[in-house]
Formats: sequence, structure tokens, C-alpha cells
Amino acid sequence: MVPPQSIAQRLQTQKDTTGQSGPVGEAAGQFSNAFSEGIRLFLDGNWEGLYDHLTSGGLHLLGLLTERGIQSLAAFLLLYVIYRALYLTLERTLDRSDSIEPGLQSLLLKTFRVASFFFIGTVVLDQLGVNVAVLVGGLGIAGIVAGFAARDSLENFIAGVTVLVDKPFQVGDYIEIDDQYGQVDEITLRSTRLRTVRNRIMVLPNTHMITQQLMNHTKRNVLRIDISFGIAYKEFPDEAREALLPLLEDDDRVLSDPAPSVVVTEMADSSVNLSLRFYTRDPSQEVPLRWAYTEKVREQLREADIEIPFPHRQLFLDEAKALQGSKLLAPTNGEGPSAE
Repeated sequence: MVPPQSIAQRLQTQKDTTGQSGPVGEAAGQFSNAFSEGIRLFLDGNWEGLYDHLTSGGLHLLGLLTERGIQSLAAFLLLYVIYRALYLTLERTLDRSDSIEPGLQSLLLKTFRVASFFFIGTVVLDQLGVNVAVLVGGLGIAGIVAGFAARDSLENFIAGVTVLVDKPFQVGDYIEIDDQYGQVDEITLRSTRLRTVRNRIMVLPNTHMITQQLMNHTKRNVLRIDISFGIAYKEFPDEAREALLPLLEDDDRVLSDPAPSVVVTEMADSSVNLSLRFYTRDPSQEVPLRWAYTEKVREQLREADIEIPFPHRQLFLDEAKALQGSKLLAPTNGEGPSAE
């Protein structure tokens, strides 16, 4: 009966054949050698030796993994406690900061979380005996391949960072892009969510937000609202001004400085076009104010008996010698052109 290899012999054989001395390498090599040895004992019918071989090998392997597992668990718990303390401190610091808007705060916290767990995972795997350098190299290659496959997502991520750092708009701002108006509801690393006046959520890629023309209605705090209207040429702009400006006097949403005004903007074909201009500090009231005062202007002009014209054209025939003698210039009896 051939005695089974001792644990020390198996370790030495494993080191010589595989060149691995790390815990995981030792475990893998020992398992391979122990399996081969067990097959040999089984074929030889050495049941007692097979039992001793399995018992001693299993206990040694269990002890090796248990020792490394306890070390890895202890490292994980210690690093996790440190991570939670740093995360809560960073979160409280960002909450107290007025210069860092919520979207950028979220980005910083997510970045810190990902970097922390990557570091913790690296330390834990190192305690287990995994070759971290080889693993990171493999993940780097896989990351490059994934980056090419997800090029659009990567572009949106970079655009999202640009939006959060450059701050062309922030969460809560009222903006207009692609003829769509609404309030910024959320900024993520991939997209921006816009709440429209119909309470719908429009999801726009961040690359779109930095490449298209965008109008921010909130950036300057004070916002001017224009109500355009027209009056007939026979009317006087001063009369329209005197009729409309009193409408704004008792509205707390409208600023008295700068003062509201009514200005002539255009001499159009059928009307003299004017604009009622006033300012508000609450951009959320822009649409309700525009709707309300468009109706008020119309009703106030009617009450003041100021004509609001509709488009029309008049045709005057002067010295139309070519039409003399024709039916168009024939005298009428008050019922239209004469008929022959």
C-alpha cells in the first residue's frame, strides 16, 4: 500500500508544478493534487488511505480558507465602517454648502461610493490571495471593449458632468429647449428630466442639452413678460397705455421697479403692434401671468372702446384709364355695377 502524500508534500508539489504560492493558488493546486491522489488510491483499492487522504486534505483546505476568510471579513468590516463615516461626513458637508447644487452633490456622492467600494473590494480580494493586478488588467481591457460598445452612454456621461460643473441650468430652473418649456426636475449622469406645463416628464440626453440652443428663464431671477397686441391705425397708443397700466397696480406678483410699460413695437400692415411689459421675481408664474394678462388686455381694450383690428386689405383705383368704358367703372344705382 502506497501511503498518501502528506500536506507538506502536496504543498511542495503544487509550488513546483504551478509556481503559485498565494492562498488561492495553494488551494487550487492542493485540490488538483489531492484529487489525483484520491483517484489513484481509489483505483488501488486503498480505502483506508483514501479516507485518511480526504480527511486530512479537507481539514487543511478548510483551515486555510477559514483563516483567509476571517482576515478578509475583518478587513471588509473595518473598511466599511470607515467608508460609512466618511460618506456621512461628506453628505452633511455638501448639504450645508450653498454653492454646490443638488445634481453635482449627487455626482460627487456616487463617485465617492464607487471609488470606495472598488478600493474595499481590492483589499478584500488581496486578503483572499487573488492576484489583483491581473484582475484589474482584465477589467481594464473589458472596460475598453464596453466603452466602445456604449459610446453614446459614455458621451452622455461626460455631457452630464459638463452640465453639473458648468451649470447652464440647475434643478428647479425653468428652461426652454427645442420649443419645449418646463422645469428641470432631475439631472442624472445620462439624461435631464424636464417637467412640462402639462405635468409630463420629458427625458432628454445630456449631449442634447449641451449642443442645442437653450433658454434659461430663471438664471437672472427677475423675468420680463411681454403681452403682445395690436390696435387700429385710427387709435392712439397713449389711450391704450392709459387703459392697460392700471391692470397691474394691485398684482403682488408684478414688480413696481422696473415699472410696467406699454411700448409700440411695429407698424404692421393692418395694425399698430404694441407690447405690455412687466417684471416678476417668480419664474414659476410666467405662464399663468401670460395667460391671465392676455385675456385682461383683450377685455380692457374692448371696455375702453379701442379697436383691435383683424388683418384686412383695401384696394384703391386711381387714374385707372385702362378700365374706362368697362363694366367695372360703369355707374351704379346703389346695387353694384350696372348690368347690360
